[in-house]
Amino acid sequence: MIKNILITGGAGYIGSHIAELLIKKKKKIFIIDNLSTGHRRLINRKAKFLLADIKNIKKVRKFIEKNNIECVIHLAAVLSVGESEKKPKKYFMNNVTGTSMLLKSLKNTNVKNFIFSSSCSVYKDGYQKVTEKTILRPKSVYGKTKLLAERIIMKYCKKNKLNYGILRFFNVVGASPSGKIGQINKYSDQLFKNLSIEIVKRKPLFKIYGDNYYTKDGTCVRDYIHVLDIAEIHSKVLEKIDKKNKSLTLNCGYSRGISVKKVINQFIRNSKHDVKVKILKKRKGDMSKIIADTTKLRKSIKWKPKYNNLSKIVKSCINWEKKL
Repeated sequence: MIKNILITGGAGYIGSHIAELLIKKKKKIFIIDNLSTGHRRLINRKAKFLLADIKNIKKVRKFIEKNNIECVIHLAAVLSVGESEKKPKKYFMNNVTGTSMLLKSLKNTNVKNFIFSSSCSVYKDGYQKVTEKTILRPKSVYGKTKLLAERIIMKYCKKNKLNYGILRFFNVVGASPSGKIGQINKYSDQLFKNLSIEIVKRKPLFKIYGDNYYTKDGTCVRDYIHVLDIAEIHSKVLEKIDKKNKSLTLNCGYSRGISVKKVINQFIRNSKHDVKVKILKKRKGDMSKIIADTTKLRKSIKWKPKYNNLSKIVKSCINWEKKL
């Protein structure tokens, strides 16, 4: 049984939800975060925290050895597709070099399992539904850095006999029903966060980046998955790779595509004020439509979604934003 788990980026949106769930499952959680995008208020009080950058090999290795870490869940990264196009060096340094240096910190430690948060942006654009075997050809700089990190992890883990779980997240949304944690970062450039920020204003302005995509209503289509379902997937994948001593690459979504317009309409239903909708130019790097085929995920870990109600997801985002 795994007891000691390190979460890099554990002061972030997804990391904090994973920490909360694993602590409920009686795991000892350790967090490393440089707080560049993470927040102290999201760090679970029952977790042991180290303020550090994952590129600091000496500091990270010392923390891993001292706390007898058996598993690493690697979430620390920079995440915006739009920003990655403007600042490619920043993205390669954090997502690729950072991952490589983190792996070097594991050398001669007791770490046996490594879980990585990858992204659906590693796939080639133009496919309606993607399986884990779909062509990998990232459109954005962000996607390219995630794919490079995947390859570095696979190579390292095979060479050093570690089990890996590569989880290709589709669009992670929602907030904890406990009301304690949710997304704080205003600059993440994620649709649900942007709409939540606007809807609590007196004059909400919703922005649509492109309405002339080859989709049903002209707007981008995404597969949105609740952050608590993502947390549960991490827990189950960790158990699986440790028990079976094998590695997995899995799509993490609901196998359901929802357009930007549909999301916006759901938010409008929850607005007390008149909402203005503005159509802007397409953003470089944005994929038109991508939906997960989750057949492998469901078979591998016997997983079923618990939070896949769009209306409830939207309400959880709005309630969290009001608390902020």
